[in-house]
Amino acid sequence: MPSIRTEFLPMLKIAVPVVMAELGWMSMGVVDTVMVGGTGPEAISAAGVGNSMHIAFAIFGMAIMLGLDTLVSQAYGARDIRDCHRWFFDGLMLAGLLAVPIMALLILVWFAIPLLGFHGAVRPLLQSYFGVLILSTPFLLAYAVCRRYLQGMHAALPVMVALITANLINAAGNWALIYGHYGFPALGVAGSAWATVIARAYMLSSLLFAVWWIDRRRTRELVQEQGSPTVALAEVGLWHVDRAFNLDRLERLLALGLPAASQMGAEVGVFALATALSGTLDPISSASHQIALNMAGVAFMIPLGLGSAGAVRVGHAVGARDRHRAAAAGWTAILLATLVMVASGLTFVLVPRQLIALFTTDARVLDVGTSLLLLAAIFQLFDGIQGVITGTLRGLGDTRTAMIVNLVAHWLIGLPTSYILCFVIGWGVWGLWIGLSLGLIVTGVILFWVWTTKIAHYVGGG
Repeated sequence: MPSIRTEFLPMLKIAVPVVMAELGWMSMGVVDTVMVGGTGPEAISAAGVGNSMHIAFAIFGMAIMLGLDTLVSQAYGARDIRDCHRWFFDGLMLAGLLAVPIMALLILVWFAIPLLGFHGAVRPLLQSYFGVLILSTPFLLAYAVCRRYLQGMHAALPVMVALITANLINAAGNWALIYGHYGFPALGVAGSAWATVIARAYMLSSLLFAVWWIDRRRTRELVQEQGSPTVALAEVGLWHVDRAFNLDRLERLLALGLPAASQMGAEVGVFALATALSGTLDPISSASHQIALNMAGVAFMIPLGLGSAGAVRVGHAVGARDRHRAAAAGWTAILLATLVMVASGLTFVLVPRQLIALFTTDARVLDVGTSLLLLAAIFQLFDGIQGVITGTLRGLGDTRTAMIVNLVAHWLIGLPTSYILCFVIGWGVWGLWIGLSLGLIVTGVILFWVWTTKIAHYVGGG
């Protein structure tokens, strides 16, 4: 019978490149924050707020593609390569349809920035950064399709490589375009945004090539399993599958993806709104918030990646009708995430000032940022548990529960608490973080109970 011991190595085989990919994704924002840090706290605040505001909208479209985790991995588990290919093209079609309204909303937000009460020193920098970053939106949506498809096909390594190399391109672009090196003009914060746009376009190009390359190998392997390789390969190759618009299939993808997107939007949105609210405070508080949030975000990328790996392993087992392996896969991902987040919490307690010092030497930012990291240490375990269980539930085909829990915990409990403590009671940025911590703790506790109940029912044949 499958167990955590038997699932450990297969889980790591997928999880390591997926986690590295998540860290690579998060590192882009971190690199932007570090690179603009030399121009002052106002620039750190502008880059952080701009990144958060953009992702709050773009992540909704990207998260809809999380439905591909379930659909592609289950089709691959059932050895139906043709269906895997169909889902890839369905995803690209949906990404194209979503790009237009999402970009329209982002442009409206850009026009509204002068009306949103941002600090006078931050506002012009934010406008220049955010306006350029909007251009990366179509690349992100199509990248999300390629990534989910590859992970569902148990091919996460190209995603990791693409993100690591994209970070190198982003760092070089930041160095050249912020400060005017290599003969380029010094564009300041806007230069950082241009570097990010270029890096995201590169990410998409890399993954499109990877899809073509991996498909040749995966299709050949499955065709050889099933016999008549020459005829079958011509029939089921990626470019031989039906790519016509199919409303029924898009509705299936949306049925899984919309709740997942709502869940992701609820979680990311509340942090983005908190970051925007911090932009109305003084630049020191806003910069400290952004740096501490970057550190907490880097830590969260590990359970988020484990959640994606768990979704693939659980979905694969569900497709193969192996209930016990599905349970073992889920619990393995949860155990790994727990160990990692306990370690990250201890790190935040032991060396908080040294971590903040990686971003700035400003003594005031160091003091405030250090205290925020100590608050972050409190919610690390709960944040990790909710992140990974959202993925394991997705592998079972359940994307609605995490959506509901996140909406209630973050928007009805965490955010109101943050606002009251920050602006009504007057605790400032510390009040924001106490409310955010409360939302994550509630989410983690409830989702752990949901997973325990649901997986026991599933293994029992329910």
